[in-house]
Amino acid sequence: MNIKTAEFVISNTDYRICPAPKMAEYAFIGRSNVGKSSLINALVNQKNLAKTSGRPGKTQLINHFIINKGWYLVDLPGFGYAKISKTKRAEFHDMISEYLLNRTNLMCLFVLIDSRHKPQGIDQEFMQWLAEKGIPFVMVFTKIDKLGKVVLIKNIRAYKVEMLKLWAELPQIFITSAEKKTGTKELCNFIEQLNSQFKETI
Repeated sequence: MNIKTAEFVISNTDYRICPAPKMAEYAFIGRSNVGKSSLINALVNQKNLAKTSGRPGKTQLINHFIINKGWYLVDLPGFGYAKISKTKRAEFHDMISEYLLNRTNLMCLFVLIDSRHKPQGIDQEFMQWLAEKGIPFVMVFTKIDKLGKVVLIKNIRAYKVEMLKLWAELPQIFITSAEKKTGTKELCNFIEQLNSQFKETI
């Protein structure tokens, strides 16, 4: 699938005022500073569709974009290291949870993970929650251009080993670099496959 158009639709804090769920939807989420906005921009071949910032935690709304006039891409607030108050963090938690639990056209959540770091408890807990709630998701390792091949393989293997302590089967995994656009084609092809499944169910 080639992405020809990507347009901003709406930002909000309530899933009930998101666009009508008539098209397949794919959301991106990850810890602060995971490279989420950069990967989204690389995926849609635009420099500034999703706002990037040197300050973690800049995304604070549910941001909808319509892609190729046929499906939605959603940029969700990050979690983890952003310097925000406990009250604001709780608001983000509720906003994201309600969106994930109630958005009926959400085909897949892309959980972004920084390939440079060892397995983080906050990621593990979040993915466990997704599995318990039956929310479909895949793992997307980011920033692989920042590592040598040997270290990258070692880090991803360590992640798999850690997850298999609790998981009988691992989610699907993608390896990406926003800088070099590594993995963007694979993500687009995956979305295209799910789009066809969505069309068959409506």
